Order: sequence, then C-alpha cells, then structure tokens
Amino acid sequence: MSAWLRQHRRAFGQALRRLTKATGLASALVIGIALSLPAGGYTLLESLRAIAARLTLEPQISLFLQPEAKRAEAEALGKRLRTDPRVATLRFVPREDALRELQAVEGFPELIAALGRNPLPDAFVLSTNAAAVDALAADLAKLPGVAHVQADAVWARRLAALAGIARLGLWLLAGLLGTGLVAVTFNTIRLQILTQRDEIEVSKLIGATDAFIRRPFYYLGLLQGLAGGAMAVGIVAAALALLNREVGVLAESYGSSFRFAFLPAGDALAVVLFAGLLGWLGAHLSVSRHLRDIEPG
Repeated sequence: MSAWLRQHRRAFGQALRRLTKATGLASALVIGIALSLPAGGYTLLESLRAIAARLTLEPQISLFLQPEAKRAEAEALGKRLRTDPRVATLRFVPREDALRELQAVEGFPELIAALGRNPLPDAFVLSTNAAAVDALAADLAKLPGVAHVQADAVWARRLAALAGIARLGLWLLAGLLGTGLVAVTFNTIRLQILTQRDEIEVSKLIGATDAFIRRPFYYLGLLQGLAGGAMAVGIVAAALALLNREVGVLAESYGSSFRFAFLPAGDALAVVLFAGLLGWLGAHLSVSRHLRDIEPG
C-alpha cells in the first residue's frame, strides 16, 4: 500500500512540475478563458432571473373605456366582467384617480393644466390565468364602450421565452468549449508524450507497467483542467466586480441596490471539478491513442 501511495505521490509531483512550466500555464489559461464565457453567462442569467422572480408574473389585463363613456356604463360593464369565470380579480380605476396619480409625476401637472380637461378614461384592471389571457383580451376588446385592451403580462412570457433560449445557447456554448478543452488537453499530453518518447521506451524495457507510465499524464490533465477551472472562476469574479461598479451607479439612479451576484460556492466548485474531469478525459484519450505507438526498440 505504501509503495502504491509513493508511486502516486511521485506521479503527482511530476505532473505539478510540468504544469508550472510556461506551456502548462498557457494551456490552463486557455481553458480558463474558454470556460469563463459560459460560466459568466450563467451568472448573469441567474442574477437577471432573480429580478424577474421578484416581479409579478400574474397575467393582468388593463381595459380602457371610451373617453365619453358614462359612469353608469362603466358600472354596467363592471357587473358583466364580474360574472365572467375567467376573471380572477377586478379593480375599477376612475379617471379622477388616474388623473391624481398622473399629476404626482414631475412635469405632468403643467401639461394637464394646459389641456384644460382630464384626458384619461375610466379603466378596469383584472387578473386571470396565463392560459386564458389571450382569449380573454380578445373578447374584452369586442365589448361596447371599450377603447383599448392591454395584456400587461405578455412581456413576462416573452422574457421567460428569451431566458429559455439564452439558457439553451449557454449549454450549447458550454458543450462546444468543453470539447475544445478536451482537445487542448489532448494536444498538450500528446506533446509531452512525444517529448518523453525515449524515456517511455526505456521505462518499458526495464518493466514499467502501462499504469505506471500513464499515471503522470492523467494527473497532468486533471491538474491542468482544475487550474483552468479556477482561472475561469477568477476571471468571472473580476469581470463581475468591474461590471458592478458601473451597474451600481445606474441602479442607484433608480433607487435600487441591484448588483450582479457571484456564482454560489457550489456552482463555482462544480465549474472547477467539471474542468478537471474534462482535463482528465483529454489526457485519457491522448494517452490511449499515442502510447500504443510507442514500443521499446
């Protein structure tokens, strides 16, 4: 058991020395830059998803009456809407209340005073389920006295669809860059094998097993991947710090404290371990491919 541990310790030391050379560090940096793209995109998406989760996604419909509609007509329409089973909640917004809210907005009191009258109509705000929002909006638009119908939750569905597309794009990008990571490790190990060809042949002549020869290369691929993953996490952290400096200024102008959140510890660790696994896979493929061609002369 102690001999087995010594062999692994020796192989690990060899791999670590190779990694700290210029070529090893350059390969790890390439891996880090490649992985930082999907990792950074995932981080930004998760931060934006947290914002969307705080917003109400309950489908709402705003129904605006004709400006000349009488209050009695509005009350009759309200009674009709309350009998519709698709309407979950209903709120009537008189034109006077809407005008007071508008006058509270800076710059509008002067504009309204210049008009000399209340330009706003009576309105209803109602909620429904997501499946019925389109059909209900279409039916409401046909009612007499209705000037305009606006489905306020359409943007939410569009946002969710865009987020799904972006998430799929990130998975595809991660797959492509992961393949590139394997290729980088494959080529790095190939060069190491070719450089040590004579040493490997001599080792085979004196009875070294394939496992003994393969072990340092496996460790090199694993360490190279782990180093690249750690660099990717560091690149994402640095990029978010720079972004948050500017985002903070913009958010404060809106009275918000929003900042892009860094990857949770579990996700950051998963990036590093995933990179290490891909590095080991690239090493395995390269060693299996090229060591077969080396036979002692």
